[in-house]
Amino acid sequence: MPELSLAGLSDRKAWGKAGISFPKYDIWKMRERTTSAPRWAHFGAGNIFRVFPAALQQTLLEAGLEKTGIIMVAGRDGEIIDRVFRPCDNLTLGVTLKADGSIQKKVIASIAKALWMGKKEEYEELKSIFRSPSLKMASFTITEKAYKLTSPDGAINADAAADFESGPAVNGGPKNYLAKIAALLLERYLSGALPLALVSMDNCSHNGDKLFQAIETFAQKWADNGLAEKDFPLYIRDKGKVSFPWSMIDKITPGPDMGVKELLEKDGFADTEIYSKTTPTAPFVNAEEPQYLVIEDCFPAGRPALEKAGAMFTDRETVDKVEKMKVCTCLNPLHTALAIFGCLLGYTRISEEMKNPELVKLVEGIGYREGLPVVVDPGIMNPGEFIDTVINVRLPNPFMPDSPQRIATDSSQKIPVRYGETIKAYLADKKLKAGDLKLIPLVFAAWLRYLLGIDDNGRPFTPSPDPQYENLAAKLSGITLGQAGPFHDKLCPILSNPVFFGVNLYEAGLAGRVESYFEELVSGPGAVAAALKKYTE
Repeated sequence: MPELSLAGLSDRKAWGKAGISFPKYDIWKMRERTTSAPRWAHFGAGNIFRVFPAALQQTLLEAGLEKTGIIMVAGRDGEIIDRVFRPCDNLTLGVTLKADGSIQKKVIASIAKALWMGKKEEYEELKSIFRSPSLKMASFTITEKAYKLTSPDGAINADAAADFESGPAVNGGPKNYLAKIAALLLERYLSGALPLALVSMDNCSHNGDKLFQAIETFAQKWADNGLAEKDFPLYIRDKGKVSFPWSMIDKITPGPDMGVKELLEKDGFADTEIYSKTTPTAPFVNAEEPQYLVIEDCFPAGRPALEKAGAMFTDRETVDKVEKMKVCTCLNPLHTALAIFGCLLGYTRISEEMKNPELVKLVEGIGYREGLPVVVDPGIMNPGEFIDTVINVRLPNPFMPDSPQRIATDSSQKIPVRYGETIKAYLADKKLKAGDLKLIPLVFAAWLRYLLGIDDNGRPFTPSPDPQYENLAAKLSGITLGQAGPFHDKLCPILSNPVFFGVNLYEAGLAGRVESYFEELVSGPGAVAAALKKYTE
């Protein structure tokens, strides 16, 4: 029986019998080199990092193009290190679920060390790492929410406000996640203003700018308050010293699936316990095969040759085009549409939704008919081919255990970007009319219907976590299934607020359509399915 540990890797016969490939380099030497001369630190212990960027680094290690691994850092949930990573010697079993039904299983060993930023002694070790001249990049997969220093009403978050006053030198480090990063950069500044690239790989627009804005805010506040050297903010702003490249990352990576867990156990792999204090995590990660990582090539201290493992490096303008192509047209809007309708219609798998002809027509219409007319071709990817792969290969993959409930998480944060940019493009194009949009407004109406927490059969369900849910649910309070409209008074404060849709939908000429759709969707059981059929014919 293969055991996911450094000692267990010596039993090559067991791994071969289970159909699992393992690293072809000296892991011990890699870890020694990483400790003595760290080159890459990554913040975020999530699934996408472990099965994608970490796997790219493994490819370079196996090809002899890199000698060191990655130091992975957990942020808020330090228990995940003790429960998932250290028992398996920081190894991960990557499980690729291909659309043809075949499965690829591979041990990923490029994580040389795992630390928890919230543990005093490990944060001190991080300070030492950031003082090292060998460090070239720090990357992040910490979710878009982590970059925000303010609450939805614009107030400074309590932990950030406290850190503005207490500064970087408090015992155990600051409280806010990015304040801790700023404090680490201060260590690097004090060690000679050493260069470094901070690469956000989070799935959000202009992610490098979001990271910079948060870090720069702490640097300036501390300098203003006499808690850091006055030139520290200048170091953060100097692109020749500290860069914040934009990136676009794309690989569907759901939480650990019970079906995959059972399959691995049948193959004799026993390290399958799922830890779920925050985001479900296990020693294995299941993911789809297609993957894309496009990064602005701006690394003042140098970088790994990740392009030799499949990543693409380009300029900022091209990254922006690729990101908009994916986030605003070719994948994310389709995902969100399926998430909202899937929850309302009782689906628990995205692939099952793609067997519903009306849902297929919905995403085809949103992608090809309403989205593609405003896509700017990035040049390094063909938008039409990208969306073809999404609709014909990725979303229908029956072996991908992805759920609409997972994708519906934080919808209020996603909708303004995933649809708002398309609406803005229509408004700016004299040849196009925003009023011609039919299916995007249908998604908006369905989202408002979803917030009622009643599915299309009239059964209650719990909407996925969302920082704006309580606020929005309160605005819709009193609306019940079967109630006749109009609902203008309740919908107006939402539809007119650019925070939720990226634009004021009344000014865009779309609010009336959303209100009309909403009246249909709440008219009674079965109304969602009926409207979907009606408007996708």
